[in-house]
Order: sequence, then structure tokens, then C-alpha cells
Amino acid sequence: MSVDDAAVASQRLGFAHVFEPAARAGAPTLLLLHGTGGDEHDLLPLGRGLAPGAALLSPRGRVLERGMPRFFRRLAEGVFDVPDLIRRSAELADFVSRAAGDYGFDAGRVIAVGFSNGANIAAGLLLLHPGTLAGAVLFRPMVPLVPEVVPDLDGLPVLIAAGLGDPVAPPPEVERLAALLRRAGARVTVRWADAGHELSSADLAAARATLAAEFGA
Repeated sequence: MSVDDAAVASQRLGFAHVFEPAARAGAPTLLLLHGTGGDEHDLLPLGRGLAPGAALLSPRGRVLERGMPRFFRRLAEGVFDVPDLIRRSAELADFVSRAAGDYGFDAGRVIAVGFSNGANIAAGLLLLHPGTLAGAVLFRPMVPLVPEVVPDLDGLPVLIAAGLGDPVAPPPEVERLAALLRRAGARVTVRWADAGHELSSADLAAARATLAAEFGA
């Protein structure tokens, strides 16, 4: 896709983004969701490494915090603007649906791979728009919100990759998210790494194994 074509597609679908088609038939699509200050290019190498051959759909968050892209607003560190989260989750769910129509990938085979703020908006999609995702890999997530109605995520696979020394998403917060998703019926696996908020080789190995086992990625 040329630069001009990409700009037109981004305007049409509502998010600046990169799409890389699958290299093999039947491969899933990874929805790559960056952390604060990232952009649509940040997680492309990660996605290629986690699931070679998968399609990659990587949007840029539409909210700016001191010039840094995010997927939704926060009021302070760890304090989320829940009404904005709800609105932005709906926008992202609509983007994924429209992108599936534009690019021709299977909307029923989209797996979110999100880091930090991206993991939080992915969890928001699971809780508010459960039909959007077939699964999720959440690196360093927090509880984005507790919905009024817990969705039905019956059997949906979710990997949470957490750091034992993470000051941003500490272990009790991770366990709270895991419990919420399990209450919704998701099959949640929590993998702990001896790390902080940064990713480790153990996180990547767990993600690769999950994507291969659950989706043949």
C-alpha cells in the first residue's frame, strides 16, 4: 500500500494505522495496541515475531497526553476517564469491524495484543464489546473499568503477562483483572515474569506459545 493509499484508508476508517496482510491462508489477525507514547509502527516487529504469517492491524491511539498518543484519557496515573474509555472502546470496535470489511480478513479471528495502555483498551473491548475479539494477549494490564453488566466471554482465551515488580500494574491489580475476566467466563492464564513494566523474554515466549496453541498462529 502506498503512502497516499494508507492516508486515505486511515481517514476512511477513523484511525491512522498500518495493515499487513496474512502471509498464509487461515492465519488470524493480530490487533496490535501500543502503550502511551507509541504509534502504529511500534508493535509491528513484536507482532511479526509472535505470530509469523498472521495479518497485523496496528492503529494509533487518537488521544494525546502531552503530545503522546493513547487510546483513552486518564485523569492521573492509574486513574482512568471511564466515560472516555467507553467512547473510545466503541470507536475501536467499529474500526476493527470496518477494517475487516476493507481488508478482507476474518472478523471472527482477531486477537488483541496490547501493551500497557493498549492492553487496557483491549480489556475494555473484551468487557464492553465482547464480539470484537477471539482472544487477547495483555502485556502489563490494569482493570480498565468494571462494567454494569458482565459480558459472556465463554471460553475466550486470554493471556495476561505481568511483572512481579511492576509499579504501574502491580500484582493485586493484575489479579483483580484476571478475576473479573474469569467471572465473565474467559479462560485466563496469568504468567508472571521477574520484571517491572518492561517486557521480558519470558513474556514473549508465553505469548508465542499461547498464540500457537490457541489459534495456530
